Amino acid sequence: MNYKSVTGKNWLFKQYEENYSKKISETFHFDEILSKIISIRKIELDQIENFINPTIKKNLPNPNSIKDMDIATNATISHIQNKNIIGIFGDYDVDGATSAAILAKYFKQINQPFEFLIPDRIKDGYGPTEKGFDLLIDKGSKLIISADCGTSSFDAILHAKNRNVETIVLDHHQGDIKLPEATAIVNPNQINDKSNLVYLCAAGVCFMFLVALNNKLRNKNWFKLNNIIEPNILNFLDLVCLGTICDVVPVIGLNRAIVKQGLKVLGKRKNIGLKTLYDNSKIKNQPNTYHLGYLIGPKINAGGRVGKSSFGAELLISDNQEKVDYLAKELNNFNEQRKKIEFELIQKIENETKDSKDSILLVQGKDFHEGIIGIAASRIKDKYKKPCIIISVNGKIGKGSARSVFGFDIGSIIIAAVQNRILIKGGGHKMAGGFSININNIETFKEFLIKKYNNLGIKNDNLKNLYLDSLILPTALNVEFYKNIEVLSPFGVGNPEPTFIIEDLKLANSNIIANKHIKAIFYSKSNEVVKTIAFNSVGTVLESYLIKNNKSTMNIAGTLISNYWNGKNNIEFVINDISVNNI
Repeated sequence: MNYKSVTGKNWLFKQYEENYSKKISETFHFDEILSKIISIRKIELDQIENFINPTIKKNLPNPNSIKDMDIATNATISHIQNKNIIGIFGDYDVDGATSAAILAKYFKQINQPFEFLIPDRIKDGYGPTEKGFDLLIDKGSKLIISADCGTSSFDAILHAKNRNVETIVLDHHQGDIKLPEATAIVNPNQINDKSNLVYLCAAGVCFMFLVALNNKLRNKNWFKLNNIIEPNILNFLDLVCLGTICDVVPVIGLNRAIVKQGLKVLGKRKNIGLKTLYDNSKIKNQPNTYHLGYLIGPKINAGGRVGKSSFGAELLISDNQEKVDYLAKELNNFNEQRKKIEFELIQKIENETKDSKDSILLVQGKDFHEGIIGIAASRIKDKYKKPCIIISVNGKIGKGSARSVFGFDIGSIIIAAVQNRILIKGGGHKMAGGFSININNIETFKEFLIKKYNNLGIKNDNLKNLYLDSLILPTALNVEFYKNIEVLSPFGVGNPEPTFIIEDLKLANSNIIANKHIKAIFYSKSNEVVKTIAFNSVGTVLESYLIKNNKSTMNIAGTLISNYWNGKNNIEFVINDISVNNI
């Protein structure tokens, strides 16, 4: 069938080997669609078991394969043996909060004195500063561990060195060829690293650090000599999993095992901070990646965006229920503020970008909230399928947040712009980055970005393709089929959720929820009920087809989601796109 997408996307079925699909089905007794999807993903027959049931044991490489790991753990042990206070400096997002919490909770368990600091996004900006490090040093820190930041923090690290304080960087952001004078920089994304673990987030790097540190302490017989129960590092996988999902890094290799096993730890609800957020978010069943990415993560992030930056990390670290209740309530309030500011900012930016023909969208404004520009850039990027850069201007300096598309490595391009003195400072990942810029250079920066983009020959047409795994019948919307597909989880970058089509549906009724989502009920030709939801579809072309009862039959493309309601799992279809027949 030739599907006519209402959004202008090309619906393309993914290619697969039918014979290999049959072999998978025969070997593992999987149904036809599951075998087909595995074939599409080109998973080798001898790797299927590990893909479906990835364990830390099978997928954990030698932590010392990461450059400087041995130096970092040796230095840390020296400070532990001398009972020196260790300062933890974390970033203000979820990855930073979980990284700081992982380190803090480990140090708690081994009775290691520590201090931690999460900088204020607006007052302090991103990454270590001399002022921030001074706060930790003045509290007695002899070693500072910088988590999820620090790879480009030359001045702060040199300042600490001049005060006779060592610095260890546990990070994953891209850096320059020249690096700060830290005792150790443990970062799989630094140029000379050969670990092939570039997909780890900072929480993943911190996990590897603790594995290496714990092994060395055990080999030194330190736990027995100090009458301390050795921590079980696997118990921290709930936090590592949360950081991995919320930082949107590829769910491949070790990350896949981290998320798969981390969800099991999350299900035990041992972290009282996370348990309280689950309860407040009315998550009664087993937490999944959707809960983490869309319900829990935004609340932890909200502290760094519009409230108190440290609240997220404090919530994850604390064992005091009264304190946790207070923090969770505040984070929820911050998140509601964030939603309101975000809605208003996105509307304003959309008005400026909707008619733009530029290959890259760049918007600046004096009244843009610095804590919201990143998420706004992400929304605009998703809508227009173009890299989006939003700059908040304050005086002569602008602070920018960038979100990119596949094939356009914005992190390395920001670093190149720093090297060319277009930007004051900056860095990031392939898909996201941040920077500071003199406002006189904004137009130059835009030209620099467009030139880089055009030179790569990225075609927007390719970004408009919607790749589909399989056609399914309305009767497939049941718990059994959902569980079959779920064996391929966790889903994310590198392992996307399977995308399906259901054909020939008639719209029965629909309604708008939370001012941005649309719930719709369809009927098939055989009168099967198909319950759907289209997230963030209000104000898009989908709204005009879902709200109005169009007489034409529709085909819907999207994914499946499980909603737990009144003690029952209900399977819904998440609409990504619509095609209309007979138009």
